[in-house]
Amino acid sequence: MRELQATGGTTLTQAPAGRRPGVLSARAAWTLGVGIALVGFGIDQATKQWALATLDPQDPPVLLGGLLTLRLIRNPGAAFSMGESFTVVLSLIAVAALVFVAGWLLPRARHRGWVIGIGLLLAGILGNLADRLFREPGFLHGHVIDFLQLPRFAIFNVADMCITFAAIVLIWQLVIAQVDLVGASTKDAPTPGRDAEAPRR
Repeated sequence: MRELQATGGTTLTQAPAGRRPGVLSARAAWTLGVGIALVGFGIDQATKQWALATLDPQDPPVLLGGLLTLRLIRNPGAAFSMGESFTVVLSLIAVAALVFVAGWLLPRARHRGWVIGIGLLLAGILGNLADRLFREPGFLHGHVIDFLQLPRFAIFNVADMCITFAAIVLIWQLVIAQVDLVGASTKDAPTPGRDAEAPRR
């Protein structure tokens, strides 16, 4: 280790370079991402069970002065009730997305912001995929439980919220923070051809 001599004769030891701010170890990143995914998944499934046991589809409660309606539906489509005729295809896409995010993306993430976004994304994928696999009318055909409705907006659930927040966090990392999966800055990344030296005459 390199030592420096101070003016007054005191020996100063140079500190080893630490990790970049916000960068986690592989174990910490995996623990944080999986933890967020499991918590989000648990909240999603618990609220769906509560909605099934409590809400009357014919008499939805209206809360917060009409801002939120608890309208219970069973949705064969994708997030926010899109693609209702493609339940099996959407289920298979969700399985592929789960394998990609959990098996490739999360193990490579080290930056805290990326890990949080990926954890939220996993929670959303797991929440709705569990409905498609295990709820009626059958395997890969299951209908997703939705029960949250805002004025002039589609009915959704906690898993959809996780996916939405994940998109916001990941776009923030890409566009605003400008860091990659491992926490390296992309602000000063050279653009091909842009920084090339002009040919001499």
